[in-house]
Formats: sequence, C-alpha cells, structure tokens
Amino acid sequence: MGMVKVVGLVLHPRRDCGAAIEAITGWAEARGVTVLGLPDEVSRISGCTAEAVEAPEMVDRAGLLVSLGGDGTMLRTMRLVEGRETPVLGVNVGRLGFLAEVDLPALNEALTAIDEHDYKVETRTAVRTVLPDGREVSAFNDVALVRVPGEGLAAVGIRVEGSGFVNYAADAVIVSTPTGSTAYSFSAGGPIVSPNVEALIVSAAAAHSSFNRSLVLDTSEQLSLDVLPTSGRLAIEVDGIIEGYATPGYRLEITPVPAAAKVIRFGRTSFYERARRKLRVEGSASAVAHDPSDAVVVDNFERQRYEVQLGGEAVGNLAYVRRAGQIELLNTEVDQAFSGRGLASRLAASALADARDRDIEIKATCPYIQNYLQRNPQS
Repeated sequence: MGMVKVVGLVLHPRRDCGAAIEAITGWAEARGVTVLGLPDEVSRISGCTAEAVEAPEMVDRAGLLVSLGGDGTMLRTMRLVEGRETPVLGVNVGRLGFLAEVDLPALNEALTAIDEHDYKVETRTAVRTVLPDGREVSAFNDVALVRVPGEGLAAVGIRVEGSGFVNYAADAVIVSTPTGSTAYSFSAGGPIVSPNVEALIVSAAAAHSSFNRSLVLDTSEQLSLDVLPTSGRLAIEVDGIIEGYATPGYRLEITPVPAAAKVIRFGRTSFYERARRKLRVEGSASAVAHDPSDAVVVDNFERQRYEVQLGGEAVGNLAYVRRAGQIELLNTEVDQAFSGRGLASRLAASALADARDRDIEIKATCPYIQNYLQRNPQS
C-alpha cells in the first residue's frame, strides 16, 4: 500500500487540464486512491471522475494537493493549505513558471515517486496582514500598496521594530516573500532571493524619492507600512489581486509566516536554473546569442520529450506520450528568451520526421502542432 490515499486537485481557471486530470485519475484508479476536486472546476472537465467537494473538505481529506496550471494556480493552492502539513505538487500546464515542479509527461512518474515517499519537501514563507475591513489575508508572493490612477503617489513610511526607517514615494511599495522575489519585487528592481531563505523584501516601484533601495528583513523583525498624509488612496494587492484600499493614516501591519506551506521537489531543476531562463539573466548560458541554425533537436526519451538545444542547453521542448504504434504530441514550449527564432518549427519538423521514420501514427493534441500540420500538410 502506498503513502497516498487521497489526492486533491486545484485547476487553472482557463487552461485545458483534461490530459493531466486523465493521467491523475488513471493512476489513482490503479492504486485505489481517491481523487477530489472543487465543484466549479471539475464540473467543466468532460468525463472527469474526481469527487466534487468544497475546499475545506478537500483540504481536510487530501494527503496531497496537485496544482494544475501556472504560478497563479500554485499560489492559490498554497493558500488553501497554509499552516498544514499537506504537501503541494505543482504541474506545469502552459508556459514555463517558477513554482511548478513537473511537466505533464513526467506526472505519472512523479505521483509514483510521491506514493513511494521518494521526494523532498521545501517550505515556503507567507506574509499575512489585516485589511481595513478586518479581513485577514495571506500571500505567498507579495502584499503591495499600489497607486490608484488619478489619486496621487504611494507615499508610504516603513517602520521596522516600531521605529520609522524610510519614507518611499513611488507607484507602489511591495512587501515580498523570497518566493515572490522574482515577481513584482523583481520588476521594481528588487533582489533575487532563494525561496529557502526566511526573510521579507521591501521594494519601491518607480520610486520618486531619493532613497530607492530595497530592504531585506529577517522574519523575526516587526514590519509595518504607514500610508502617509501626502499619499493618495492606495489599492492593497495580495498576490496580485486587489483585496481592499488604504487611505492616508492607515497602518498595514505585516506578519511573516515561515514554513507556511510545503512544496514537493525532485531535484531535476534548481530555482536558479528556472530563474535564469524565466528572467533572461544577462551573461547566463541562456542569454548567449546563439545562431538558431546551430540548434539541435534530440529525443530525451527519459523525460518523454523532444528538446531543442543551443550551446548544449535545452531552450525548448515538445512533450509526448508513446503508445503501441502511436505517438501523442502534447505540448510545445520554447523559452521566452528564444521566441521568434523558428525553434518551435524545428521541434515540430523533427518530431514529425521521427514519427515517419518509425512508421507510427501521430496524434496531435498540441495546438501548435495542429497549426503546424495545417500550414505544412506534407509533414
């Protein structure tokens, strides 16, 4: 008997998660594992056999939550299990993100590894605050005080350990966790911080004040944000969602919550590899201006995907599933730093040529491959 008895699913609101759900429910049925999902999410998936339950029941019953989508879905899943021991597996359905651990082709293998307790867990810090209406909210990326167009700058005083440290005048003032250091804080010029660090980062976006540096605070230090008399009305964004508004005179108390959630890692890619690719870090291997004509497509059969490589590094892939006499082409993805160079076409052409050479049937689930076949009917 495996370790996992009940799996809960959290789905991206728009992306097609059907193939992933089919893989999970098939795996679960073979092992006698119960699969749960939120009613408004599983109801839109044709033929979904997951049991529909409300969020509190799913969180209480599930020993594992699987996030199907991107970073936003992963953040929502972590908020659901905040403070619990339930680990979260992020499955990438769409574009490359920071938080997902596996792609669809590796999902079955990942679930089996978790069932056999062959994985690592990393904790993630959250940040909590109380809104003007009395609601307590949590974020795993950031809480931000953001200028409302037409209502003046964000004039915010930063208080540490009860004493004023600096006043920012900016378009926004962001309090970020290390997980969120590559999101809003990064766009404001903040540092990239390992998600394994327990700290908070305070950054100002488009600062109009002379002091525009970010602050890095230990989670043991008390932090609060004062909306100054010279400030306009400010939106309070929690993980990118406006949850309320603050007016001059309001003080936003910030409470860090170390180890608020647990995410599953297998060690196949590091945070720094994902950051380098996603953020196009200058001077990195990914940022070298390789000639696209030097691209090589290889079949990484262990990860069930074709990879297009430049300078020996995979910069795009085409995921697939092989069955007897058939290959299903699932999803094509090229790193944003290399978009527009024809690498997706190289992947498509190579995969289709390989299928012809093997004399096997092609099932094109991937929208890009479907469009490519329409444009190139002889492929």
